Amino acid sequence: MAMIKPNMTGNDNYSDYYNLISDYNNLSLNQVCKNDNLRSFSQVFLPTLYSIVFIVGLIGNSLVVCVLVKYQKRSNVTDVCLFNLALSDLVFLISLPFWAHYAANTEWTFGGFMCHTVTALYMLGFYGSIFFMILMTVHRYTMTVHVHTPHISKHWSVRASIVLVLFMWALSLGASLPAIIFSQVKNESGEWTCRVEYPQGTAWESFSYIELNFLGLIIPLSVMVFCYSRIIPVLMAMKSPKKHKAVKLIFVLVTVFFLFWTPYNIVIFLKFLHRLGYMNTCQWDQDLNIAMLWVETIAFSHCCLNPIIYAFVGQKFRNLVLNVLKERFPLCFGQFPTTVSQLSHRTGSVSSRSPEISSTKIV
Repeated sequence: MAMIKPNMTGNDNYSDYYNLISDYNNLSLNQVCKNDNLRSFSQVFLPTLYSIVFIVGLIGNSLVVCVLVKYQKRSNVTDVCLFNLALSDLVFLISLPFWAHYAANTEWTFGGFMCHTVTALYMLGFYGSIFFMILMTVHRYTMTVHVHTPHISKHWSVRASIVLVLFMWALSLGASLPAIIFSQVKNESGEWTCRVEYPQGTAWESFSYIELNFLGLIIPLSVMVFCYSRIIPVLMAMKSPKKHKAVKLIFVLVTVFFLFWTPYNIVIFLKFLHRLGYMNTCQWDQDLNIAMLWVETIAFSHCCLNPIIYAFVGQKFRNLVLNVLKERFPLCFGQFPTTVSQLSHRTGSVSSRSPEISSTKIV
C-alpha cells in the first residue's frame, strides 16, 4: 500500500489529510473493538442456550402438531391457526442447531446454499410465529366481541382461515426476503462466515432494523392490547365461571409476549442508533454485543412457551398429549389412566365445536 504524503499548503488539502487520518483512526477503533473475550464466551454460551431452546421447543411444538394431526378430524379456525403457529416455531427451531454449530466453531462449514437456506428457515419461522399470534388474537377478538355480527363472524370458516394462513406465510416470506437475498458466505481472515451483508451506501440495513421493531414488537403488541382490551369487558359481563381464568390467561399472553420480546427490540433499536453514529464507542459496541447474546436467547425461548400458553392450558388438550405420549412411550407414560381414548371411541372425534373442547378458545 503506497504511503500518502500530505500537502500542507492549503486548507482544502489539510482537510483531506485530516479526514484520511480520521478514517484510519475509525478503522483502528473498529479493529480494537473486536472483543476476543466476548467471542470465547459466545462459543460456550450460545451453543448451550440454543440447544436447550431447540430441545424444549421441539418437544412442545411437535406434540402440538401430532395431537392436531392425529385427533382433530374436523378442524376449526382455531386449530388451523394453532397448527401453523406450532409449524412456524418448528421451522425456526430447525435453524438453531446450525447457528449453535457456527457459534461453537466460529466458522461456517455448510456452504453458501445452506447459508441462504438456514437464514430462510430462521426468518420465516421468526416472522411466521409472530404473524400467526396476531391472527389468533384477531380471531379471538372477532369471535368474542363481534360474535353477533353476522357479516363478520360468518367469514371465519375453515376455508377462509386457510386463505389467511397462506397469506400469512406469503407475508412472512416477503418480510424475510431481504435477509435471505443478502445473506452470503465470506472468507474473513481465513475463516468462513455466514451473515447478512447489505450493500454499502443503501438503506437496507436501516430498513431491516426498523422492520424488526415494527413487525416484531410494535404492531403485534398494539394488536394484542387493542383486541384483548375489548375482549375483557365482554368476558366480565358473562356469567360463565371460567371468565376469571380466561382474563388471567389474557394477562399472561400479553405479559409474556412483552417481557420476552421488548428487551430484544430495545437492543435492536440501540444497534440501529449505533449504526447511525450515535454511541459510537468501543464500550457501547461491546455492551450491545453482550446484551444481544442475552436478549436474543430470551426472545427465541418464547417459541418454547407458545405450546404451553396456547395449547397445554386446556385440560382436553393435555389429555390428548398424554394419550400420544402413552402410545409413543408406553414404558414411561403407561401408568397414567386412559381417558382420552374412551372419549374418542364414544364421539368418534375429540374435536368438538364446544368451547370446552377447543383448547385455544378463551371460554
